[in-house]
Amino acid sequence: MDQTEKVVNTTANLRVKTRKNVLTPKNAPYFFIGPAFLLILIFTVYPVISSFILSFQEVRGVQKSFVGFANYSRLFQDPIFYKSLLNTFQILIVQVPIMLFFSLLIAVGLHSSMLRGKAFFRISYFMPAITALAAASIVFMILLDEHFGLVNYLLSFLGLDAISWLNTPFWAKVSVILVMTWRWTGYNMVIFLAGLQNIPADLYEAASMDGAGKVKQFFMITIPQLKPVFIFTVVMSTIGTLQLFDEPFILTNGGPNAATMTITLYLYETGFKFFDFGYASAIAYVLVIITAIVSWIQMKLVGDEE
Repeated sequence: MDQTEKVVNTTANLRVKTRKNVLTPKNAPYFFIGPAFLLILIFTVYPVISSFILSFQEVRGVQKSFVGFANYSRLFQDPIFYKSLLNTFQILIVQVPIMLFFSLLIAVGLHSSMLRGKAFFRISYFMPAITALAAASIVFMILLDEHFGLVNYLLSFLGLDAISWLNTPFWAKVSVILVMTWRWTGYNMVIFLAGLQNIPADLYEAASMDGAGKVKQFFMITIPQLKPVFIFTVVMSTIGTLQLFDEPFILTNGGPNAATMTITLYLYETGFKFFDFGYASAIAYVLVIITAIVSWIQMKLVGDEE
């Protein structure tokens, strides 16, 4: 019996030692980050590599064949690609400055010490950013309806003609810009507000003692101090607009006459409507390159030299 107990104790001690050897202070972190790292490999790294390889292939059903740079050469001869690229940059050039201007204006107003009920206004302006885009787009489709929409009703009340918001190329772009501005102004407002709260009050006090008014303080203190925030919001807003998909897809489905067809929407239709996954992957990687180049240019233009 004693011999049996010794064997059992020896086995238990070996198990304890084995466990201690496996989970040590040196390798314990790898056990904790292992599952997250595995998920990143499966759902991020593998799709990126797979889609890159796919951009050099032609897909016919379940058959794949290597075609080299044929998808990329086809892309630069595709008029719809150039149209979607032009539409995306037109929306970018108009929407981002307008949105950031209103974001900064609202942030300065909410930062004022004279304003009461700041929490209510901050939540109100930020609410569109957390509203379901599908629901918001449906509301805007109703508001912008040519015959029964509230916006055209107000225009007629003012004696103006009704506008076909979603059925004409120009006004369809305007509609997309309106929805984007409504949705993301509050989001960027919060970022600007955080930047304003980090500006030392001593700078304004010293400027006031030197005779600088509010307007001069804004341009000489507020704007320079917010430079890192401007860089961040401009770059992130540009990346978001280059990846614009939801608003034109729900509001206009890229129409009319491809007037609101963006690069990402064209990528989606190529891959999941026409099942041309090789060509869609090529569009995706060209979009990545364009986004990187535009972001780099912006960093060089508005960022510090270092």
